[in-house]
Amino acid sequence: MSEIVTFKNINKRFGEVVALNDINLDVQAGEFLSLLGPSGCGKTTLLRTCAGLETPDTGQVFLEGKDVTEQPPYHRPVNMVFQRWALFPHKTVAENIAFGLALKKVPTSEIKKRVKAMLDLVKMDGYQDRYPKQLSGGQAQRIAVARALVLQPKVLLLDEPLGSLDLKLRKEMQIELINIHNRLGMTFIYVTHDQEEALTMSNRVVVMNSGRIIQDGAPAEIYQRPNSVFAAQFIGEGIFFRGRVIELDRKICRVETAHFQIICASSPGITISQEITVCIRPERVRINCLPNANTDNQIDGQITNTIFKGPAVHYQVEIPGGQTITVQQNLEQDMPLYTSQSVLHLTWSAENSIALAN
Repeated sequence: MSEIVTFKNINKRFGEVVALNDINLDVQAGEFLSLLGPSGCGKTTLLRTCAGLETPDTGQVFLEGKDVTEQPPYHRPVNMVFQRWALFPHKTVAENIAFGLALKKVPTSEIKKRVKAMLDLVKMDGYQDRYPKQLSGGQAQRIAVARALVLQPKVLLLDEPLGSLDLKLRKEMQIELINIHNRLGMTFIYVTHDQEEALTMSNRVVVMNSGRIIQDGAPAEIYQRPNSVFAAQFIGEGIFFRGRVIELDRKICRVETAHFQIICASSPGITISQEITVCIRPERVRINCLPNANTDNQIDGQITNTIFKGPAVHYQVEIPGGQTITVQQNLEQDMPLYTSQSVLHLTWSAENSIALAN
């Protein structure tokens, strides 16, 4: 793959607020890339910089190797879908989709052909004569996507397009957008603050905070091997222990917390005697009725609450020192369902816990 979008040394301020701080990022052709982070982290500003709706204070934006930093939005081969779909209420579905083509004076026969193709793509065939007020939220967002795609942009920019939908519709639209991306092979840059959404939909996730890129990688890498405490806390659930490194051997280190020791995977830059945070994903911890000597880590705990969630159970467990952690067990056939006050042994391997610099 080759780079289709490049952000080079992008800086942007709004008054005293630093929105983007020296952003360097390449987006590959055909990628589904998600910009993920909390509100105010700079992800929407970066997206709008690509669209030409914001101009960086310093730095350059390249599309297909061409510097477009000073080009207006209508000269860029990109299109954008917003959280609020902003359909014209007085125009039909077909007229909304065709609007951009009509402005470009595309022949009527070609417009009809491309509008029909888009309706088929977003599974809205037969809705061409309806008005926006006659559509559900999910249907309206499909039309907004079709209106953006009909112009055949090289890059589709999506700014939290599913944020106003309910949970069921949002999950349905996630799958639809994945399918559309796979069928078209187009580059999608997607902004979201929903961690599950980013992990579900993307080939690649860029985690942002305070105008900076914190981590950039495949969803599995971001989740399983976060590079910072912020990334670990922001992406998914986690169990966190603070402690001091007392042994360091290649990629494994021993950490002393206030009440027990942990053997875990080390990270670049970790040194002996360093104060660190250990992260363990809740589903990586195993619950046992009996002690297990053949494990890297083991602590005793007492269940204080059992939360049944269908395919999985979340146990809140009080451990030495009085800390309460949440452990997730995916239900399997004949697996016991533990109740409150059960005293159990929690185990996990060194590779399933990672040391992170504070």
